[in-house]
Amino acid sequence: MTNVKRHKGLFTGALSLIALVLFFDQFSKWYLLELVNIDERPPLTLMPFFNLVMVWNHGVSFGMFARHDQPLILIAVTSLVVMVLFVWMWREEKRFVVFSIATVIGGAIGNIIDRIRFGAVADFFDFHVAGYHWPAFNIADACIFIGVALLVIHSIFLDKTSSR
Repeated sequence: MTNVKRHKGLFTGALSLIALVLFFDQFSKWYLLELVNIDERPPLTLMPFFNLVMVWNHGVSFGMFARHDQPLILIAVTSLVVMVLFVWMWREEKRFVVFSIATVIGGAIGNIIDRIRFGAVADFFDFHVAGYHWPAFNIADACIFIGVALLVIHSIFLDKTSSR
């Protein structure tokens, strides 16, 4: 297989992963908002350490900058980041890195869609231990976290070319 065909196949696979992340993120939000009506009920305790709650995040990660409530600015900045990530993903040849970037892109686009539709990001998942609650998040947020964590792991432990 030529390098160009391999690269196009890798990129096509990454686009499929982005679509999969978007599907699960948007489906979960549709399901919880439209069918469960999570925004009209108190938190649902599903396990001793896990609740479904409704939190509208008007800021960025963990609600930072929420007081400034500028969805258009956040949409623009996130879109710019997504474009930079697409360029990186297109140029990248390592499968692990490409799919890690795709996971971040899928999550970021999912949150952009929320900001366009609702003016904020819909967060639902509330994990807690011993009275400490992790900030509520959604599938898009989880994918962004996982993708970035994989990129860090790759950079520190797996990328043998970085020491050259």
